[in-house]
Amino acid sequence: MNLPPYIALAIAIVAEVIATTALKQSAGFTRMAPLALSLAGYLIALFCLSLTLERMPTGVAYAIWSGVGIVLITAIAWVMHGQRLDGPALAGIGLIMAGVLVINLFSKASAS
Repeated sequence: MNLPPYIALAIAIVAEVIATTALKQSAGFTRMAPLALSLAGYLIALFCLSLTLERMPTGVAYAIWSGVGIVLITAIAWVMHGQRLDGPALAGIGLIMAGVLVINLFSKASAS
């Protein structure tokens, strides 16, 4: 599969976010449909991340994957599960977003 690395990474992030959200819905592995969705999502996420790592440095790809994933999961938890975010949580999310932007805009790291 010859996806551009940022497209493969975006798919990996979305699949991981869906999988993590489904994992919450699986109620400790007691509900099979969300558990199956979670497993499928993680498999897709890891496959697409492996495609990304062929052409992007591991540290950069993982920083983007985990940073964007954290922000999206937190937003979904806020909307779907009523998770409350206080000032320090919002500041931390802002710092994560800033870090992802710095990596994308200023890093000259390349894959070997």
